[in-house]
Amino acid sequence: MTNKLFAILMVSGLLGFISCAEKDTTFLITESSVGPLQKSSPLKELESIYAYDSVVRDTFNSLTGVKTGKIKVFEKGGKHLLTLTPNNDSVPRVENIRVFDSRYTSEKGIGLQSTFGEIKKQYAIKKIVTTLNSVVVFPKESNLYFTIDKGDLPASLRYTASSIEAVQIPDDAKVKYLMIGWE
Repeated sequence: MTNKLFAILMVSGLLGFISCAEKDTTFLITESSVGPLQKSSPLKELESIYAYDSVVRDTFNSLTGVKTGKIKVFEKGGKHLLTLTPNNDSVPRVENIRVFDSRYTSEKGIGLQSTFGEIKKQYAIKKIVTTLNSVVVFPKESNLYFTIDKGDLPASLRYTASSIEAVQIPDDAKVKYLMIGWE
């Protein structure tokens, strides 16, 4: 009996090790990648990176010779995953990414379904920029930034143009937009 128990424990441990070693990164956001897209990936590789998805470029700009505008990535089923904004360097790469799919999360578990309270627990806040309809939260030491709709703020802050501090934002304020900026 002990040999069977030992064998079962060994197989279970081996399967657990294999499953941990093969962590799915399809929707993982790191400082240098968003899913399969790497910060260093040239634009010309987008079709191969998203071979199982659809990459939609602005065909009018392509036909007229104008530099490529925003590039949208859709799942084969039609769900909008990402919008990519290229840079204007000699070797074009992605400079900005807007996340549309809630399955994408940072290494710290923050995504489109997160709240400001969850962001504060995982990241130190570098600055908050107030816009007409929202506040943009920039964490320290991260290329992520989060937009929170002013509708989620107390009524006294919804129509102000003055700076809003982190302590004024309710913990339950939801993330409206999740963006990544690569320079």
